[in-house]
Amino acid sequence: MKFLLKTSVFTTNFPQRIYCRFISKYQRLFTPQNFSDYEDIKLKYKPVVPEYFNFASDIVDKWTAIEKNGGKSPNPALWWIDGKGKEVKWSFEELGFHSRKVANILSDACSLRPGDRVIVILPRLPEWWLFNVACIRAGLVLIPGTTQLTAKDILHRLRTSKAKCIVTSEGLAPAVDSVSAQSPYLKAKIIISEEGREGWLNYKDLFKAADDHHSCVKTKSTDTMTIYYTSGTTGYPKMTEHSHCSYGLGLEVNGKYWLDLLSSDIVWNTSDTGWAKSAWSSVFSPWIQGSCVFAHSIPRFDPGVVLQTLSAFPITSFCSAPTAYRMLVLQDLESYKFKSLKHCVSAGEPINPQVMEEWKRRTGLHIYEGYGQTETVLICGTFKGMKIKPGSMGKPCPAYDVQIIDDNGSILPHGSEGDIAIRISPSRPFCLFSQYTDDPLRTASTQRGDFYLTGDKGIKDEDGYFWFVGRSDDVILSSGYRIGPFEVESALIEHPAVAESAVVSSPDPIRGEVVKAFIVLSHNYKVQDLEELTTELQEYVKKVTAPYKYPRKVEFVQHLPKTVSGKIKRNELRNREWGKLV
Repeated sequence: MKFLLKTSVFTTNFPQRIYCRFISKYQRLFTPQNFSDYEDIKLKYKPVVPEYFNFASDIVDKWTAIEKNGGKSPNPALWWIDGKGKEVKWSFEELGFHSRKVANILSDACSLRPGDRVIVILPRLPEWWLFNVACIRAGLVLIPGTTQLTAKDILHRLRTSKAKCIVTSEGLAPAVDSVSAQSPYLKAKIIISEEGREGWLNYKDLFKAADDHHSCVKTKSTDTMTIYYTSGTTGYPKMTEHSHCSYGLGLEVNGKYWLDLLSSDIVWNTSDTGWAKSAWSSVFSPWIQGSCVFAHSIPRFDPGVVLQTLSAFPITSFCSAPTAYRMLVLQDLESYKFKSLKHCVSAGEPINPQVMEEWKRRTGLHIYEGYGQTETVLICGTFKGMKIKPGSMGKPCPAYDVQIIDDNGSILPHGSEGDIAIRISPSRPFCLFSQYTDDPLRTASTQRGDFYLTGDKGIKDEDGYFWFVGRSDDVILSSGYRIGPFEVESALIEHPAVAESAVVSSPDPIRGEVVKAFIVLSHNYKVQDLEELTTELQEYVKKVTAPYKYPRKVEFVQHLPKTVSGKIKRNELRNREWGKLV
Protein backbone atom coordinates (compact mmCIF):
# COMPACT_ATOMS: atom_id res chain seq x y z
CA MET A 1 0.00 0.00 0.00
CA LYS A 2 1.01 3.66 -0.03
CA PHE A 3 1.87 6.24 2.55
CA LEU A 4 -0.05 9.52 2.55
CA LEU A 5 0.65 12.48 4.80
CA LYS A 6 -2.20 12.44 7.28
CA THR A 7 -2.07 15.62 9.30
CA SER A 8 -1.14 18.23 6.70
CA VAL A 9 -3.74 17.28 4.12
CA PHE A 10 -6.54 17.40 6.65
CA THR A 11 -5.57 20.23 9.01
CA THR A 12 -7.19 23.49 8.01
CA ASN A 13 -4.70 25.65 9.88
CA PHE A 14 -1.62 24.13 8.24
CA PRO A 15 0.12 27.01 6.37
CA GLN A 16 -0.40 26.66 2.64
CA ARG A 17 3.15 27.62 1.61
CA ILE A 18 4.70 25.19 4.13
CA TYR A 19 2.37 22.46 3.00
CA CYS A 20 3.23 22.91 -0.67
CA ARG A 21 6.98 23.10 0.06
CA PHE A 22 6.68 19.93 2.13
CA ILE A 23 4.93 18.08 -0.67
CA SER A 24 7.42 19.33 -3.25
CA LYS A 25 10.35 18.21 -1.11
CA TYR A 26 9.02 14.78 -0.23
CA GLN A 27 8.00 13.31 -3.57
CA ARG A 28 7.98 9.86 -2.01
CA LEU A 29 4.43 10.66 -0.90
CA PHE A 30 3.38 10.02 -4.49
CA THR A 31 5.18 6.73 -4.95
CA PRO A 32 4.02 3.31 -3.77
CA GLN A 33 5.59 1.51 -0.85
CA ASN A 34 5.44 -2.08 0.29
CA PHE A 35 2.54 -1.92 2.71
CA SER A 36 1.44 -5.53 2.70
CA ASP A 37 1.40 -6.11 6.45
CA TYR A 38 -2.23 -5.79 7.47
CA GLU A 39 -1.42 -5.29 11.16
CA ASP A 40 1.05 -2.58 10.17
CA ILE A 41 -1.73 -0.79 8.28
CA LYS A 42 -3.95 -0.81 11.37
CA LEU A 43 -1.19 0.50 13.62
CA LYS A 44 -0.23 3.34 11.30
CA TYR A 45 -3.78 4.53 10.67
CA LYS A 46 -4.11 7.50 13.02
CA PRO A 47 -6.42 10.08 11.43
CA VAL A 48 -6.52 13.65 12.66
CA VAL A 49 -10.00 15.17 12.78
CA PRO A 50 -9.81 18.96 13.11
CA GLU A 51 -12.58 21.05 14.62
CA TYR A 52 -13.25 22.68 11.25
CA PHE A 53 -13.10 20.90 7.92
CA ASN A 54 -14.44 21.47 4.43
CA PHE A 55 -13.62 19.11 1.58
CA ALA A 56 -13.67 21.91 -1.02
CA SER A 57 -11.10 24.09 0.71
CA ASP A 58 -9.10 21.43 2.57
CA ILE A 59 -8.81 18.87 -0.22
CA VAL A 60 -9.70 20.34 -3.64
CA ASP A 61 -8.03 23.69 -3.00
CA LYS A 62 -5.00 22.08 -1.38
CA TRP A 63 -4.42 19.98 -4.49
CA THR A 64 -4.79 23.17 -6.51
CA ALA A 65 -2.00 24.68 -4.43
CA ILE A 66 0.16 21.63 -5.09
CA GLU A 67 -0.45 21.98 -8.83
CA LYS A 68 0.62 25.62 -8.71
CA ASN A 69 3.80 24.76 -6.84
CA GLY A 70 5.19 22.26 -9.31
CA GLY A 71 3.39 19.14 -8.13
CA LYS A 72 1.04 18.99 -11.10
CA SER A 73 -0.12 15.51 -12.05
CA PRO A 74 -0.04 14.46 -15.70
CA ASN A 75 -3.75 13.68 -15.31
CA PRO A 76 -6.70 16.02 -14.76
CA ALA A 77 -8.83 15.89 -11.62
CA LEU A 78 -11.89 15.01 -13.74
CA TRP A 79 -11.83 13.39 -17.16
CA TRP A 80 -15.31 13.06 -18.65
CA ILE A 81 -16.28 11.63 -22.05
CA ASP A 82 -19.61 11.19 -23.78
CA GLY A 83 -18.53 8.30 -26.01
CA LYS A 84 -19.13 10.41 -29.13
CA GLY A 85 -15.86 12.31 -29.17
CA LYS A 86 -16.65 15.03 -26.65
CA GLU A 87 -14.36 15.33 -23.63
CA VAL A 88 -14.05 17.52 -20.56
CA LYS A 89 -10.77 17.68 -18.65
CA TRP A 90 -10.50 19.78 -15.51
CA SER A 91 -7.44 20.19 -13.35
CA PHE A 92 -7.98 20.74 -9.62
CA GLU A 93 -7.50 24.44 -10.26
CA GLU A 94 -10.24 24.41 -12.93
CA LEU A 95 -12.49 22.30 -10.73
CA GLY A 96 -12.08 24.87 -7.98
CA PHE A 97 -12.70 27.77 -10.37
CA HIS A 98 -15.90 26.28 -11.80
CA SER A 99 -17.21 25.13 -8.43
CA ARG A 100 -16.78 28.64 -6.98
CA LYS A 101 -19.02 30.00 -9.74
CA VAL A 102 -21.64 27.33 -8.99
CA ALA A 103 -21.39 28.05 -5.25
CA ASN A 104 -22.21 31.68 -6.04
CA ILE A 105 -25.18 30.58 -8.16
CA LEU A 106 -26.56 28.64 -5.21
CA SER A 107 -25.90 31.41 -2.70
CA ASP A 108 -26.90 34.41 -4.82
CA ALA A 109 -29.34 33.37 -7.56
CA CYS A 110 -31.06 30.79 -5.34
CA SER A 111 -30.73 32.74 -2.07
CA LEU A 112 -29.56 29.64 -0.21
CA ARG A 113 -27.76 29.82 3.11
CA PRO A 114 -25.44 27.39 4.93
CA GLY A 115 -27.42 24.41 6.19
CA ASP A 116 -30.07 24.60 3.47
CA ARG A 117 -30.64 21.37 1.56
CA VAL A 118 -30.21 20.86 -2.17
CA ILE A 119 -31.45 17.83 -4.12
CA VAL A 120 -29.27 17.03 -7.13
CA ILE A 121 -30.65 14.51 -9.62
CA LEU A 122 -28.35 14.40 -12.62
CA PRO A 123 -26.99 11.74 -14.96
CA ARG A 124 -23.24 11.44 -15.49
CA LEU A 125 -22.64 15.02 -16.55
CA PRO A 126 -19.63 17.15 -15.54
CA GLU A 127 -22.05 19.44 -13.72
CA TRP A 128 -22.84 16.63 -11.28
CA TRP A 129 -19.29 16.85 -9.93
CA LEU A 130 -19.44 20.64 -9.86
CA PHE A 131 -22.59 20.69 -7.76
CA ASN A 132 -21.05 18.16 -5.36
CA VAL A 133 -18.09 20.43 -4.67
CA ALA A 134 -20.12 23.66 -4.87
CA CYS A 135 -22.67 22.56 -2.27
CA ILE A 136 -19.85 21.66 0.12
CA ARG A 137 -18.09 24.95 -0.64
CA ALA A 138 -21.26 26.92 0.15
CA GLY A 139 -22.01 24.95 3.32
CA LEU A 140 -25.17 23.47 1.81
CA VAL A 141 -26.42 19.94 2.45
CA LEU A 142 -26.19 17.86 -0.73
CA ILE A 143 -28.90 15.23 -1.36
CA PRO A 144 -28.09 13.15 -4.47
CA GLY A 145 -30.76 11.12 -6.26
CA THR A 146 -30.82 8.61 -9.09
CA THR A 147 -32.33 9.67 -12.41
CA GLN A 148 -34.61 6.63 -12.16
CA LEU A 149 -36.76 8.34 -9.53
CA THR A 150 -40.40 8.87 -10.36
CA ALA A 151 -42.51 11.94 -9.56
CA LYS A 152 -43.78 10.15 -6.45
CA ASP A 153 -40.22 9.46 -5.28
CA ILE A 154 -39.20 13.06 -5.90
CA LEU A 155 -42.19 14.40 -3.98
CA HIS A 156 -41.33 12.18 -1.02
CA ARG A 157 -37.75 13.48 -1.01
CA LEU A 158 -38.78 17.11 -1.37
CA ARG A 159 -41.21 16.85 1.52
CA THR A 160 -39.14 14.79 3.94
CA SER A 161 -35.85 16.60 3.29
CA LYS A 162 -37.43 20.08 3.20
CA ALA A 163 -35.03 20.86 0.36
CA LYS A 164 -35.11 24.48 -0.80
CA CYS A 165 -33.52 23.81 -4.19
CA ILE A 166 -33.53 21.03 -6.76
CA VAL A 167 -31.11 20.59 -9.65
CA THR A 168 -31.90 18.26 -12.53
CA SER A 169 -31.80 17.85 -16.31
CA GLU A 170 -34.55 18.23 -18.87
CA GLY A 171 -35.47 14.54 -18.66
CA LEU A 172 -36.75 14.80 -15.09
CA ALA A 173 -37.94 18.41 -15.14
CA PRO A 174 -41.55 17.46 -16.06
CA ALA A 175 -41.71 15.05 -13.11
CA VAL A 176 -40.48 17.78 -10.78
CA ASP A 177 -43.00 20.25 -12.19
CA SER A 178 -45.83 17.80 -11.56
CA VAL A 179 -45.13 17.76 -7.80
CA SER A 180 -43.36 21.05 -7.03
CA ALA A 181 -46.61 22.79 -6.08
CA GLN A 182 -46.99 20.20 -3.29
CA SER A 183 -43.51 21.00 -1.95
CA PRO A 184 -43.86 24.03 0.35
CA TYR A 185 -40.14 24.35 1.12
CA LEU A 186 -38.92 24.42 -2.49
CA LYS A 187 -37.66 27.88 -3.47
CA ALA A 188 -35.53 27.33 -6.58
CA LYS A 189 -35.29 24.92 -9.50
CA ILE A 190 -32.15 24.76 -11.66
CA ILE A 191 -32.19 22.97 -14.99
CA ILE A 192 -29.11 21.68 -16.82
CA SER A 193 -30.25 22.00 -20.41
CA GLU A 194 -29.42 23.66 -23.69
CA GLU A 195 -32.88 25.19 -23.70
CA GLY A 196 -34.60 27.09 -20.92
CA ARG A 197 -37.79 25.97 -19.20
CA GLU A 198 -40.52 28.13 -17.74
CA GLY A 199 -40.33 28.39 -13.98
CA TRP A 200 -36.73 27.18 -13.89
CA LEU A 201 -33.38 28.92 -13.49
CA ASN A 202 -31.21 28.14 -16.51
CA TYR A 203 -27.83 26.87 -15.37
CA LYS A 204 -26.06 27.80 -18.59
CA ASP A 205 -27.07 31.46 -18.31
CA LEU A 206 -26.37 31.61 -14.59
CA PHE A 207 -22.91 30.08 -15.00
CA LYS A 208 -21.88 32.64 -17.62
CA ALA A 209 -22.85 35.51 -15.34
CA ALA A 210 -21.56 34.05 -12.06
CA ASP A 211 -18.59 35.53 -10.22
CA ASP A 212 -15.62 33.17 -9.78
CA HIS A 213 -14.64 34.64 -6.41
CA HIS A 214 -16.15 32.82 -3.45
CA SER A 215 -15.10 32.50 0.18
CA CYS A 216 -15.55 28.91 1.27
CA VAL A 217 -17.92 28.59 4.22
CA LYS A 218 -16.13 27.59 7.41
CA THR A 219 -17.83 24.35 8.37
CA LYS A 220 -17.31 22.29 11.49
CA SER A 221 -16.25 18.70 10.94
CA THR A 222 -19.45 17.58 12.65
CA ASP A 223 -21.78 19.76 10.53
CA THR A 224 -24.05 17.90 8.14
CA MET A 225 -22.55 17.67 4.64
CA THR A 226 -24.74 15.22 2.75
CA ILE A 227 -27.86 13.07 3.06
CA TYR A 228 -28.40 9.86 1.13
CA TYR A 229 -31.71 8.05 0.97
CA THR A 230 -31.45 4.33 1.60
CA SER A 231 -34.13 1.65 1.42
CA GLY A 232 -35.84 0.29 4.51
CA THR A 233 -37.85 -2.86 5.15
CA THR A 234 -40.94 -1.45 6.81
CA GLY A 235 -41.23 2.06 5.41
CA TYR A 236 -40.08 4.54 2.84
CA PRO A 237 -36.37 5.28 2.34
CA LYS A 238 -34.41 6.59 5.31
CA MET A 239 -32.39 9.81 5.21
CA THR A 240 -28.84 8.80 6.06
CA GLU A 241 -26.93 11.84 7.30
CA HIS A 242 -23.17 12.28 7.00
CA SER A 243 -20.99 15.02 8.46
CA HIS A 244 -18.14 16.80 6.68
CA CYS A 245 -15.59 14.54 8.35
CA SER A 246 -17.38 11.18 7.99
CA TYR A 247 -17.19 11.11 4.19
CA GLY A 248 -14.86 14.05 3.47
CA LEU A 249 -12.14 12.61 5.71
CA GLY A 250 -13.26 9.06 6.38
CA LEU A 251 -13.18 7.91 2.77
CA GLU A 252 -9.40 8.19 2.84
CA VAL A 253 -9.40 4.52 3.88
CA ASN A 254 -11.23 3.59 0.68
CA GLY A 255 -8.91 5.51 -1.60
CA LYS A 256 -5.68 4.61 0.10
CA TYR A 257 -6.12 1.01 1.19
CA TRP A 258 -8.80 -0.51 -1.04
CA LEU A 259 -8.73 1.46 -4.29
CA ASP A 260 -4.95 1.66 -3.80
CA LEU A 261 -4.74 5.09 -5.43
CA LEU A 262 -1.83 7.43 -6.06
CA SER A 263 -2.02 10.92 -7.49
CA SER A 264 -0.87 9.42 -10.81
CA ASP A 265 -3.84 7.01 -11.01
CA ILE A 266 -7.02 7.28 -13.09
CA VAL A 267 -10.03 5.57 -11.51
CA TRP A 268 -13.30 4.71 -13.24
CA ASN A 269 -16.30 3.87 -11.09
CA THR A 270 -19.46 2.84 -12.95
CA SER A 271 -21.94 3.50 -10.11
CA ASP A 272 -25.10 5.52 -10.63
CA THR A 273 -24.72 9.14 -9.50
CA GLY A 274 -27.61 8.72 -7.07
CA TRP A 275 -25.87 6.13 -4.90
CA ALA A 276 -23.40 6.55 -2.07
CA LYS A 277 -20.96 4.38 -4.03
CA SER A 278 -20.43 7.37 -6.31
CA ALA A 279 -19.47 9.44 -3.27
CA TRP A 280 -17.09 6.65 -2.33
CA SER A 281 -15.28 6.09 -5.62
CA SER A 282 -16.17 9.02 -7.88
CA VAL A 283 -15.63 11.97 -5.55
CA PHE A 284 -14.07 11.74 -2.11
CA SER A 285 -11.75 8.71 -2.18
CA PRO A 286 -9.97 9.61 -5.44
CA TRP A 287 -9.66 13.33 -4.79
CA ILE A 288 -8.37 12.84 -1.24
CA GLN A 289 -5.55 10.92 -2.93
CA GLY A 290 -5.17 13.51 -5.70
CA SER A 291 -6.20 10.95 -8.33
CA CYS A 292 -8.07 11.51 -11.57
CA VAL A 293 -11.77 10.61 -11.68
CA PHE A 294 -12.74 9.17 -15.06
CA ALA A 295 -16.40 9.31 -16.11
CA HIS A 296 -18.37 8.07 -19.10
CA SER A 297 -21.86 9.44 -19.76
CA ILE A 298 -23.09 5.98 -20.80
CA PRO A 299 -26.74 5.92 -19.57
CA ARG A 300 -26.72 2.25 -18.62
CA PHE A 301 -24.13 -0.47 -18.25
CA ASP A 302 -23.08 -1.82 -21.64
CA PRO A 303 -20.37 -4.53 -21.45
CA GLY A 304 -19.04 -3.82 -24.94
CA VAL A 305 -18.75 -0.07 -24.33
CA VAL A 306 -17.12 -0.65 -20.94
CA LEU A 307 -14.48 -3.02 -22.33
CA GLN A 308 -13.78 -0.72 -25.26
CA THR A 309 -13.36 2.22 -22.88
CA LEU A 310 -11.00 0.29 -20.60
CA SER A 311 -8.92 -0.50 -23.69
CA ALA A 312 -8.92 2.95 -25.25
CA PHE A 313 -8.18 5.11 -22.18
CA PRO A 314 -5.31 4.93 -19.64
CA ILE A 315 -7.57 3.88 -16.77
CA THR A 316 -5.52 2.29 -13.99
CA SER A 317 -8.26 1.39 -11.47
CA PHE A 318 -11.72 0.02 -12.20
CA CYS A 319 -14.57 -0.13 -9.72
CA SER A 320 -17.89 -1.82 -10.46
CA ALA A 321 -20.58 -4.07 -9.02
CA PRO A 322 -20.43 -7.88 -9.19
CA THR A 323 -23.28 -7.82 -11.69
CA ALA A 324 -21.06 -5.85 -14.05
CA TYR A 325 -18.22 -8.34 -13.77
CA ARG A 326 -20.64 -11.22 -14.33
CA MET A 327 -21.69 -9.53 -17.58
CA LEU A 328 -18.12 -8.71 -18.59
CA VAL A 329 -16.81 -12.29 -18.28
CA LEU A 330 -19.50 -13.38 -20.76
CA GLN A 331 -17.81 -11.19 -23.41
CA ASP A 332 -14.86 -11.98 -25.65
CA LEU A 333 -12.30 -10.57 -23.21
CA GLU A 334 -9.35 -11.84 -25.23
CA SER A 335 -10.09 -9.35 -28.00
CA TYR A 336 -9.44 -6.39 -25.65
CA LYS A 337 -6.10 -5.18 -24.34
CA PHE A 338 -6.07 -3.29 -21.05
CA LYS A 339 -2.67 -1.63 -21.30
CA SER A 340 -2.99 0.59 -18.22
CA LEU A 341 -5.44 -1.28 -15.98
CA LYS A 342 -3.76 -2.67 -12.87
CA HIS A 343 -6.34 -2.74 -10.07
CA CYS A 344 -9.97 -3.94 -10.05
CA VAL A 345 -12.40 -3.74 -7.14
CA SER A 346 -15.98 -4.83 -6.57
CA ALA A 347 -18.64 -3.80 -4.05
CA GLY A 348 -22.39 -3.53 -3.57
CA GLU A 349 -23.10 -7.24 -3.16
CA PRO A 350 -21.11 -10.47 -2.79
CA ILE A 351 -19.19 -11.53 -5.90
CA ASN A 352 -19.03 -15.12 -7.07
CA PRO A 353 -15.61 -16.81 -6.66
CA GLN A 354 -16.09 -18.28 -10.15
CA VAL A 355 -16.36 -14.80 -11.65
CA MET A 356 -13.21 -13.70 -9.82
CA GLU A 357 -11.36 -16.74 -11.11
CA GLU A 358 -12.57 -16.24 -14.69
CA TRP A 359 -11.64 -12.53 -14.67
CA LYS A 360 -8.16 -13.36 -13.35
CA ARG A 361 -7.64 -16.14 -15.88
CA ARG A 362 -8.61 -14.01 -18.86
CA THR A 363 -7.25 -10.60 -17.86
CA GLY A 364 -4.47 -11.44 -15.44
CA LEU A 365 -6.06 -9.11 -12.86
CA HIS A 366 -7.45 -9.91 -9.43
CA ILE A 367 -10.76 -8.48 -8.22
CA TYR A 368 -10.46 -7.03 -4.72
CA GLU A 369 -13.77 -7.21 -2.91
CA GLY A 370 -15.03 -4.46 -0.59
CA TYR A 371 -17.96 -4.27 1.79
CA GLY A 372 -19.66 -1.20 3.20
CA GLN A 373 -22.93 0.69 3.41
CA THR A 374 -24.42 4.11 2.81
CA GLU A 375 -24.07 4.58 6.56
CA THR A 376 -20.34 3.80 6.58
CA VAL A 377 -17.09 4.00 4.70
CA LEU A 378 -15.41 0.71 3.78
CA ILE A 379 -16.14 -1.81 6.54
CA CYS A 380 -14.12 -4.74 5.21
CA GLY A 381 -11.95 -5.21 2.17
CA THR A 382 -9.21 -7.18 0.53
CA PHE A 383 -6.28 -4.82 0.23
CA LYS A 384 -3.26 -4.95 -2.07
CA GLY A 385 -0.70 -7.30 -0.60
CA MET A 386 -3.27 -9.35 1.33
CA LYS A 387 -4.05 -12.94 0.49
CA ILE A 388 -7.29 -13.14 -1.49
CA LYS A 389 -9.85 -15.60 -0.21
CA PRO A 390 -12.46 -15.84 -2.99
CA GLY A 391 -15.93 -15.33 -1.55
CA SER A 392 -14.64 -13.42 1.48
CA MET A 393 -15.20 -9.70 2.11
CA GLY A 394 -11.63 -9.46 3.41
CA LYS A 395 -10.58 -7.95 6.72
CA PRO A 396 -11.84 -4.85 8.57
CA CYS A 397 -10.60 -1.51 7.31
CA PRO A 398 -8.34 0.25 9.82
CA ALA A 399 -11.06 2.80 10.65
CA TYR A 400 -13.31 0.24 12.36
CA ASP A 401 -13.28 -2.49 14.98
CA VAL A 402 -15.58 -5.00 13.29
CA GLN A 403 -16.92 -8.04 15.13
CA ILE A 404 -19.52 -10.79 14.84
CA ILE A 405 -21.92 -10.47 17.77
CA ASP A 406 -24.88 -12.37 19.19
CA ASP A 407 -28.33 -11.14 20.22
CA ASN A 408 -26.94 -9.85 23.52
CA GLY A 409 -24.15 -7.83 21.94
CA SER A 410 -21.42 -10.29 22.94
CA ILE A 411 -18.59 -11.12 20.54
CA LEU A 412 -18.90 -14.59 19.03
CA PRO A 413 -15.96 -16.97 18.46
CA HIS A 414 -14.47 -17.65 15.03
CA GLY A 415 -16.71 -19.69 12.76
CA SER A 416 -19.97 -18.65 14.45
CA GLU A 417 -22.70 -16.93 12.47
CA GLY A 418 -23.99 -13.67 13.91
CA ASP A 419 -24.54 -9.99 13.24
CA ILE A 420 -21.78 -7.98 11.57
CA ALA A 421 -21.23 -5.00 13.87
CA ILE A 422 -18.91 -2.03 14.36
CA ARG A 423 -17.75 -0.99 17.83
CA ILE A 424 -19.04 2.48 18.77
CA SER A 425 -18.15 2.53 22.46
CA PRO A 426 -16.24 3.97 24.24
CA SER A 427 -15.82 6.21 21.17
CA ARG A 428 -17.93 6.37 18.01
CA PRO A 429 -15.88 6.26 14.76
CA PHE A 430 -15.92 9.66 13.06
CA CYS A 431 -16.49 7.97 9.70
CA LEU A 432 -19.91 6.61 10.61
CA PHE A 433 -23.20 8.29 9.70
CA SER A 434 -24.53 10.81 12.19
CA GLN A 435 -28.16 9.71 12.28
CA TYR A 436 -31.23 8.88 10.27
CA THR A 437 -32.55 12.41 9.89
CA ASP A 438 -35.64 13.16 11.99
CA ASP A 439 -35.90 9.48 12.93
CA PRO A 440 -34.44 8.84 16.42
CA LEU A 441 -36.14 5.46 16.76
CA ARG A 442 -34.56 4.05 13.61
CA THR A 443 -31.24 5.54 14.61
CA ALA A 444 -31.44 3.93 18.06
CA SER A 445 -32.42 0.58 16.52
CA THR A 446 -28.98 0.31 14.92
CA GLN A 447 -27.25 0.06 18.31
CA ARG A 448 -26.86 -3.07 20.40
CA GLY A 449 -24.70 -2.63 23.45
CA ASP A 450 -21.33 -1.24 22.37
CA PHE A 451 -21.94 -1.88 18.67
CA TYR A 452 -23.55 -0.43 15.56
CA LEU A 453 -25.51 -3.11 13.69
CA THR A 454 -24.95 -3.25 9.93
CA GLY A 455 -28.08 -5.32 9.40
CA ASP A 456 -26.04 -8.11 7.83
CA LYS A 457 -25.21 -11.59 9.04
CA GLY A 458 -21.71 -12.96 8.69
CA ILE A 459 -18.92 -15.21 9.92
CA LYS A 460 -15.35 -14.40 10.90
CA ASP A 461 -12.82 -17.15 10.20
CA GLU A 462 -9.69 -18.05 12.15
CA ASP A 463 -7.55 -15.79 9.92
CA GLY A 464 -9.70 -12.72 10.61
CA TYR A 465 -11.48 -12.73 7.22
CA PHE A 466 -15.20 -11.94 7.13
CA TRP A 467 -17.77 -13.86 5.11
CA PHE A 468 -21.20 -12.50 4.16
CA VAL A 469 -24.15 -14.77 5.00
CA GLY A 470 -27.15 -12.55 4.23
CA ARG A 471 -29.26 -9.62 5.28
CA SER A 472 -30.72 -9.58 8.79
CA ASP A 473 -33.72 -7.73 7.41
CA ASP A 474 -35.58 -8.03 4.12
CA VAL A 475 -33.68 -5.47 2.03
CA ILE A 476 -32.87 -6.88 -1.41
CA LEU A 477 -29.42 -6.32 -2.94
CA SER A 478 -29.81 -6.54 -6.71
CA SER A 479 -27.05 -5.38 -9.11
CA GLY A 480 -25.71 -3.17 -6.33
CA TYR A 481 -29.12 -1.54 -5.70
CA ARG A 482 -30.75 -1.70 -2.26
CA ILE A 483 -34.47 -2.29 -2.63
CA GLY A 484 -36.92 -2.27 0.25
CA PRO A 485 -39.86 -4.68 -0.14
CA PHE A 486 -42.29 -2.20 1.41
CA GLU A 487 -42.07 0.20 -1.54
CA VAL A 488 -42.68 -2.54 -4.10
CA GLU A 489 -45.54 -4.03 -2.09
CA SER A 490 -47.08 -0.58 -1.69
CA ALA A 491 -46.95 -0.08 -5.46
CA LEU A 492 -48.47 -3.48 -6.19
CA ILE A 493 -51.35 -3.09 -3.76
CA GLU A 494 -52.51 -0.01 -5.67
CA HIS A 495 -53.31 -2.19 -8.69
CA PRO A 496 -56.91 -3.47 -8.67
CA ALA A 497 -55.80 -7.03 -9.41
CA VAL A 498 -53.78 -7.33 -6.20
CA ALA A 499 -55.33 -8.20 -2.87
CA GLU A 500 -52.05 -8.90 -1.06
CA SER A 501 -48.39 -9.16 -1.96
CA ALA A 502 -45.08 -10.15 -0.41
CA VAL A 503 -41.76 -9.19 -1.94
CA VAL A 504 -38.50 -11.05 -1.32
CA SER A 505 -35.16 -11.69 -2.97
CA SER A 506 -34.70 -14.54 -5.43
CA PRO A 507 -31.41 -15.90 -6.83
CA ASP A 508 -30.30 -14.76 -10.28
CA PRO A 509 -27.14 -15.84 -12.18
CA ILE A 510 -26.35 -12.33 -13.45
CA ARG A 511 -27.73 -9.90 -10.86
CA GLY A 512 -27.00 -12.05 -7.83
CA GLU A 513 -30.55 -11.65 -6.62
CA VAL A 514 -33.67 -10.02 -8.00
CA VAL A 515 -37.04 -8.85 -6.71
CA LYS A 516 -39.73 -11.52 -6.63
CA ALA A 517 -43.36 -10.78 -5.81
CA PHE A 518 -45.80 -13.34 -4.43
CA ILE A 519 -49.27 -12.07 -5.24
CA VAL A 520 -52.75 -12.96 -4.01
CA LEU A 521 -55.31 -11.82 -6.56
CA SER A 522 -58.46 -9.92 -5.71
CA HIS A 523 -61.54 -12.10 -5.74
CA ASN A 524 -63.50 -9.71 -7.91
CA TYR A 525 -60.75 -9.26 -10.50
CA LYS A 526 -61.20 -11.37 -13.62
CA VAL A 527 -57.90 -12.55 -15.09
CA GLN A 528 -57.81 -13.60 -18.72
CA ASP A 529 -54.08 -14.30 -19.06
CA LEU A 530 -51.59 -14.52 -16.15
CA GLU A 531 -48.60 -13.76 -18.40
CA GLU A 532 -50.24 -10.57 -19.61
CA LEU A 533 -51.15 -9.63 -16.05
CA THR A 534 -47.55 -10.25 -14.93
CA THR A 535 -46.27 -7.83 -17.58
CA GLU A 536 -48.95 -5.32 -16.68
CA LEU A 537 -48.02 -5.44 -12.98
CA GLN A 538 -44.32 -5.10 -13.77
CA GLU A 539 -44.94 -2.05 -15.91
CA TYR A 540 -47.23 -0.61 -13.27
CA VAL A 541 -44.54 -0.84 -10.58
CA LYS A 542 -42.04 0.83 -12.93
CA LYS A 543 -44.40 3.79 -13.23
CA VAL A 544 -45.33 4.05 -9.56
CA THR A 545 -41.81 3.72 -8.19
CA ALA A 546 -38.26 3.71 -9.58
CA PRO A 547 -37.95 1.27 -12.53
CA TYR A 548 -35.09 -0.73 -11.01
CA LYS A 549 -37.42 -1.84 -8.19
CA TYR A 550 -39.92 -3.74 -10.32
CA PRO A 551 -40.36 -7.51 -9.66
CA ARG A 552 -38.50 -9.45 -12.31
CA LYS A 553 -40.22 -12.59 -11.02
CA VAL A 554 -43.90 -12.91 -10.14
CA GLU A 555 -45.72 -15.88 -8.63
CA PHE A 556 -49.47 -15.96 -8.01
CA VAL A 557 -50.49 -17.77 -4.80
CA GLN A 558 -53.71 -18.52 -2.92
CA HIS A 559 -52.44 -17.11 0.38
CA LEU A 560 -49.30 -15.78 2.06
CA PRO A 561 -47.62 -17.28 5.15
CA LYS A 562 -48.31 -15.13 8.21
CA THR A 563 -47.60 -14.95 11.92
CA VAL A 564 -50.35 -15.25 14.53
CA SER A 565 -50.52 -11.44 14.61
CA GLY A 566 -51.03 -11.31 10.84
CA LYS A 567 -47.55 -10.22 9.75
CA ILE A 568 -46.27 -11.68 6.50
CA LYS A 569 -43.42 -14.17 6.98
CA ARG A 570 -41.12 -12.89 4.27
CA ASN A 571 -38.28 -14.99 5.65
CA GLU A 572 -40.23 -18.17 4.91
CA LEU A 573 -40.76 -17.14 1.29
CA ARG A 574 -37.17 -15.99 0.95
CA ASN A 575 -35.82 -19.23 2.39
CA ARG A 576 -37.93 -21.18 -0.08
CA GLU A 577 -36.50 -19.17 -2.95
CA TRP A 578 -32.95 -19.79 -1.84
CA GLY A 579 -33.52 -23.46 -1.08
CA LYS A 580 -32.99 -23.14 2.66
CA LEU A 581 -34.72 -25.16 5.34
CA VAL A 582 -37.56 -23.28 6.97
